[in-house]
Order: sequence, then C-alpha cells, then structure tokens
Amino acid sequence: MKVTIAGAGIGGLSLALMLHERGIEVELFEAVTEIRPLGVGINLLPHASQQLCRLGLEESLAALAIETSTLAYFNKHGQEIWREARGRAAGYEFPQFSIHRGELQMLLLQKVQERLGKDHVHAGHAFTSFEQSADRVVASFTRRADGALVQSSCDVLVGADGIHSSLRRFLYPNGDQPRFSGRMLWRAVTEAPPYMDGRSMFMAGHQDQKFVCYPISEPLRREGRSLINWIAELRVPDGALPSTDWNRKVDKSVFESPFQDWRWDWIDIPAIINGAREIYEFPLVDRDPLPRWTFGRVTLLGDAAHPMYPIGSNGSAQAILDARYLCDCLASDPDTPYALREYEAERLPKTTGIVLRNRMNGPEQVMQLAESRAPQGFKHIDEVIPRDTLEAISLRYKRLAGFDKDSLKAKQP
Repeated sequence: MKVTIAGAGIGGLSLALMLHERGIEVELFEAVTEIRPLGVGINLLPHASQQLCRLGLEESLAALAIETSTLAYFNKHGQEIWREARGRAAGYEFPQFSIHRGELQMLLLQKVQERLGKDHVHAGHAFTSFEQSADRVVASFTRRADGALVQSSCDVLVGADGIHSSLRRFLYPNGDQPRFSGRMLWRAVTEAPPYMDGRSMFMAGHQDQKFVCYPISEPLRREGRSLINWIAELRVPDGALPSTDWNRKVDKSVFESPFQDWRWDWIDIPAIINGAREIYEFPLVDRDPLPRWTFGRVTLLGDAAHPMYPIGSNGSAQAILDARYLCDCLASDPDTPYALREYEAERLPKTTGIVLRNRMNGPEQVMQLAESRAPQGFKHIDEVIPRDTLEAISLRYKRLAGFDKDSLKAKQP
C-alpha cells in the first residue's frame, strides 16, 4: 500500500510516522517552499502525547517542552475559580506537554526524514486536484519552483493541509466558508520570570475578554526563566470576518487597553504583553462540520476535516488521534475504501461533538459562569458555583475529547 499525504503539519507528519511503523509506504507533499518553525505555543494533552510517546518521541519532547503540572481558571479580577492537576501530576500515565508549535513540527519532520528518508517529503508542492479509479488515486500537485504539475499515484490520498485545505476545497467547492465567532485573538511569546510553579497554565476573564498563559520551553525553565506563550482575546464590535491576512503582525496598541489593570499579586499581564517582540492577530474561526470526509480512496484529517476553536487544547490532539485511528484502519483492513469509511464513522462524530462544544466554550464555561453570576467578584467560589458543578464541567469535556483516565486506560495497546 502507498499513502500520499497533502500537508506536512502536525497531523500529516504524525500520520506518516505511524504508517511507516506499520510498513506502509508514505509520500508527503507540502505547499510551502521551506518548512520552518512557525507559530506559537500548543498543548499536547495525555491522549495526544500517548500516541507520540508510542512512536518513541517522549525523550525528545521532554527535552524541549514543559511538562504541564496545573491548569487554573480565574475571573477578570484575578480570583481563582477552578484549579486541577494535569498530566502525570494528575495521575495520568502520560504527560501533558506545552511546546512551541514550530519546534514540535520540526521534531516530527526530523523523525520523518530520518525514518522514511528525505526524498519522501516534497516541499513547495501545492495540491491541485485528484482523479481516482476503483483501485488507485492520482493526485496532482503544482511545483512552486517552476509551475510544473507533479503527480503521485497511490492507494490512498489524505488531505492534512490545515484550515485552508485545498483538498477540502476541491471536495467542497461551494458553501463551506469559515464561521467567525466575532472574537479576535492576539498571540505571542514573552520571556519573563516564571509564575506559579513555572509549569502551570492559566486562563483569566470570560468569553468576551480573556487571557491565556502557559510556559513552553524546558531549557529556559532550567535556567530559572520562562518562555511564556500567551493569547489575548476580545470580542470585536462589528462581528465581521476580517479580510486581511489571518496571521499578520500587529502592534499591542490594537488590543492592550482592556487588559491594563490586569495586574495581580501572582501575575502582571500588561508586562507580559509589553515583553513580546512580535504579536500575531488571528480571527477565532472554525467551519461547520462536514457530512462526510471520505470519497472512495480520498479522505481528510485534522484541521482540514474539522477545524475548531482553540478551546480545551484539542486541535493538534484531535489531528494526532485522527492519524492513529486512520493508520490502524488501513493496517488492519485489506478493503481500503471500507477502512476509510470505518475511520470516518469513528472520528467524524467525535470531532463534530468537540467543534460544537467548543462553540459553547468547552471547559472554559467555568469562567463564563463566574462572570454571569458574580461580575463584581466573589469571596468564595463555592458560594457562586458549587464544586461538583465545576468538577462535572471538567470531566464532561475530558470524556468528550477522549482524555479522561478511564478512556486512556481502555485504549492501551
């Protein structure tokens, strides 16, 4: 069997490593001419890190990433709403890692090139179209260097080319537009003194004004410093999807004013904003769930299949889980089109549930509850939201996303 993957992001590279481990031939095509360590921080929850650890990457990840110990939610006054241990600190067998997205992608790329060979990764090749028969798919890519059309004949074609997926657009040319939440994100990294224990993630505010922080560099932590990934989020007045670049640099003056008094005894958010060298602006968007991903021998994976709000730290995790289930289906079923339908039947409803729940703020509902019930703050959170309600919100999302302890134990190989 040969699988061609359009897209060398986290999902596509993870799938390539998993397929290679099963003895399946893989060829990757990436649209960008040079694959570079772009982006900001992401979280790998235990259900995702489990899969990468199974690929032998735990030591490499631990050398780069923070092993997250705690997740805490605060209101806009800096008062604690909910705190829970994460990863191994919470009794999981596998860690939660916080890491720079670019570093993770480059680590996966390095392992793909080492294990498959550099000639199996083709940068600067943008997906154009495909044709298929009963037993083959021929995918066409445009080589950016000279405009030539390059073809790859394979048994399976996988679109793992992100939220702006060209393969998804080829399958759904009409009526599949991004769905804008009316909120904007500003993302950056700042080197600063550690906060809390130096391994904690926190979120503060509510759905119309929120700030998220977590450290992402283990080497810097060992030096007593912290490379902090942060996200500022605000509702914008007109609610229209921006037509400008979705990854453009902006000045802090665009958004910093509402956060100027967010200085508390355990964190100084204006100082974190001021310390960033570059700040990037993103609209908070997803797309409506698709009725199907699979067409014969062609299917979608990751953000190409189910772009979701970055709530609950699940975007990259779900791409990795897609990759694992797709790999298992292809390796165990000789009827390839049936295997792809089995993959879709398992993963489409699960990811649809996460997309829809993220639109309802996922586990971050606790901040919105605190804002709606006690906008002026509180003395004791138990007087505002009962502890069993907070616990139920947390556990419900973990079960939905597949990283509650019982689900992970059941999935042990």
